Formats: sequence, C-alpha cells, structure tokens
Amino acid sequence: PDALFQLISYLVGGERKAKARALAAGEDPDGDAALLDVLAAIEKFPGLRPDPEAFIECLEPLQPRLYSISSSPRATPGKLSLTVDKVRYEALGRTRLGCASAYLAERLPAGAKLKAYIQKAHGFGLPADPAKGVIMVGPGTGIAPFRAFLHERAATKAPGRNWLFFGHQRSATDFFYADELTALQDQGVLSRLDTAWSRDGAAKIYVQDKIRAAGAELWAWLTEGAHFYVCGDAKRMAKDVEAATCEVAATHGGLGPDGAAAFLADLKKAGRYQADVY
Repeated sequence: PDALFQLISYLVGGERKAKARALAAGEDPDGDAALLDVLAAIEKFPGLRPDPEAFIECLEPLQPRLYSISSSPRATPGKLSLTVDKVRYEALGRTRLGCASAYLAERLPAGAKLKAYIQKAHGFGLPADPAKGVIMVGPGTGIAPFRAFLHERAATKAPGRNWLFFGHQRSATDFFYADELTALQDQGVLSRLDTAWSRDGAAKIYVQDKIRAAGAELWAWLTEGAHFYVCGDAKRMAKDVEAATCEVAATHGGLGPDGAAAFLADLKKAGRYQADVY
C-alpha cells in the first residue's frame, strides 16, 4: 500500500527516503514494484523499527476475489462449483502463493464454511433463444462459466450448437474437465472442441490461433446468429481473441478491417459478443 511506503519515508533518510517517497507516489524506481508484497517492502528497507500500531494502520484489507461459477443450478440443485487454479510462483528469492487460491486449495478443510457473496455478471449469460449457437473461448480457469453453460444447455435440452475453445500450457497436466468435455461431446451437447497448448510443441499455440484456423466455420456460425463469449485474462488474451475475431470477419466475411470492426461493434451492441475478463 502507498501508505506503507509513506510511513517508511518518515523512518529513513537520504536516498532511501527518496526511494520510499517515489514508491508512495506510485513510481517504480528499481523496477521491482510489482513484486513488492508487505514482507518484501520491509526487506527492501532493512533496519526499520516502525511502531506496530502505525504499521498495521498503513495496511489495507485484502480485496475480495471474484470467481466465476462453474456449475448450473438446474444440473446440480443446491450445489455451486468454482474452478480454482492455485497461484504459485517465485519472486525475489521467495515462493509466493495466491491468498485465496492457496487457501481454497490447501488450507480449507473439507466440510468447512466460509463467507461468500454473489455478484451479478451483468450481460454475461446464455442467449434467450436456446436454439441459438454459442461459441465459447475460455483458456485456463476461463473455462469456468462455460462448464456452467454446457451443463445448463444439457439440463434444459437446448437445441442450439455449442463450440468451445480451450487452451493452457500442457495437455497432459492442464486439460481441465477433459473427461467431462469428452462425455458432453459423446452426448451431443458439445458440438465442437478446439484445444490449444502453448508448451506442448516447438511453436506456442494459443486460442486466438485456433480461432483464425477455424475462421471459415466460425464465420458461418456467426452469420447464423451464434453468440460469442470470452472469459479469462483481460490484459492479453481477450484483446488477442477480439483481434482474431475481427480478422475472421475481415477475411471470411469479406468485410475488410473497417467493416470487421463495425461488425464486432454491432455484435457487442446486440449482446452477441460478451466478455467476462479480469
């Protein structure tokens, strides 16, 4: 928190004071600001002896974590599922664990209760007409709402076709719900499944690459009224998927770049292109 660096700036001098003030102002003097949790911030300024009460007052409450529900109340009444991938990485010589994901994956015993609340995902839902096709792009844990969609479509016997693009690093270890998706294909609920693995071969393959490769059929689905959904990383994936979809419209729809951009804008306006990104 900025307030912690402000407190540190009062406790140190010289170059260290200037550095603490810069961090408090949102600057990144050493290029490591993104890696500074509270412990790393203290270690960055050795010898600090802040008053404990003042130190605690500088910290901020943890922000809530929002997870997409990955189950359908029609398919599993009274049961709600989440899709959680534990965050774990090395930074500044120390293992970092995701606060919420590690708690759910490792620390919360079976049968325990925890506090949660429902936040509405405005505008992110299946089409009102169950006969409409749905195209879902959900790499990694972005598959969560689409697992719910597929279970919902199966439970309601929706006649519309369902196409899922799923991607991750390695098929052997990162193919979430592989058995379920195979069963849904066998049942005829999942019409098509395209997978992209970024670490299985010499070339990195991502969901946007699969979208381009399937451009002709994807365009056919869109012209037949299919709805398009994206869930997952907002910084890169969602933008790359949008760009790939524009390329499909430009190439296979013959719209050109400007026409494709207008087509995508119309899809969004009509609620046929929806994103749940974070």
